[in-house]
Amino acid sequence: MSTQTVQITRLGAQGDGIAETGAGPLYVPFVLPGETVTVEVRKNRGRLIAVDQPSAVRVDPPCPYFGPGGSDCGGCALQHMQHAEYEAWKRQLVVDAFAARGIEADIGALVQCRSDARRRAVFTARKTQHELVFGYHRAATHRIVSVDHCMILSPAIEKRLPVLRSLAEHLATDTKPFQISVLDTVSGLDVTIRQNRLPDRLRQSAIGLAMEIGLARLSLNDEILIETQKPCLDFSGVLVFPPPDTFVQASQDAQEAMTELVAQHLGGLRKTMDLFSGCGPFALQLASDSAVHAVESDGAALSALDHAARHHPGLRPVSVERRDLFRRPVRAEEFTGFDGAVFDPPRAGAQAQATELARASIKKIAAVSCNPATLARDLRILIDGGFQLTSVTPIDQFLWTAHVEAVALLER
Repeated sequence: MSTQTVQITRLGAQGDGIAETGAGPLYVPFVLPGETVTVEVRKNRGRLIAVDQPSAVRVDPPCPYFGPGGSDCGGCALQHMQHAEYEAWKRQLVVDAFAARGIEADIGALVQCRSDARRRAVFTARKTQHELVFGYHRAATHRIVSVDHCMILSPAIEKRLPVLRSLAEHLATDTKPFQISVLDTVSGLDVTIRQNRLPDRLRQSAIGLAMEIGLARLSLNDEILIETQKPCLDFSGVLVFPPPDTFVQASQDAQEAMTELVAQHLGGLRKTMDLFSGCGPFALQLASDSAVHAVESDGAALSALDHAARHHPGLRPVSVERRDLFRRPVRAEEFTGFDGAVFDPPRAGAQAQATELARASIKKIAAVSCNPATLARDLRILIDGGFQLTSVTPIDQFLWTAHVEAVALLER
């Protein structure tokens, strides 16, 4: 290791500052372009020691866990940057990803979400010789940073952190780390413990503790231990009862922004297909005026969507199909009779499905993604297949991080 003074020239895609050195790019977290900083260098990474000449857009971070002066919980990357510049940088992530694929698009302004809107969180806990550590993993390490508050969480989760810590302490049988997933629902917190083994006596006492602290549901891996109230989510006025530890958008604000954009583009069509539908935020919104066929590989999520559609009066027909769209994408000819489609895949994107969509006869597509790079790849396929990109809207679901959602709308 050595100590160097370097000039930061730009921000990388993960929010680290980049300095050009004789040995190549040096990546330094918690710095900004234009700053002169002293760092401790190890390979191509720099640990910030001092900011010698700060940027004019540097601000004090609002969270005490953030940065080298805090515990660095590993969650946020850019709390030290003025918000206007931060928004411009996050929008630029989408611009750069599209440019790399040769896509010219008018990228819209970044849609903001509330700072305390995170309704889904995953904590890690581990029992040590002296205490229980409960919190988040420090970036690029296995170290758990204990937290007793978190400003990005919904108020319902944030104020229950002490009881969640108590539950974790109760269930910590050895020194192995385990995860606690929490979802804030209309009917209360839905908590899932991911742990290899739990003795019967602890299972029973965990049920009692869950009742005492008022959890809606407590699950151990894929087994529901107790459900005092069915966890319930509101998808555009339709009530959905999600299975334990299923995927839902992390922020209600972001979900509403996405569904509104998709509905404006696809609303009023006769028949629409929802690919990678999950529990159905898009399908259930579109079903207000369009028949929808939802396709998803997660059977439990699909069942929740089917149940919600069947028990909400006034919706157009909603059919469901369990199918692995990576291994068996919906073929072009299967879109016969459909007017439009929406797809919202995991970070890996939907290359195989986009290839089939490009060959299909549908006229409108809404593409939703949490990864600008794979979104741009998939859009390139659709554009080359004859679709025109009409709008792209980035959405800041994960505040102060390098993650950005985007909704792209296309038509022939």
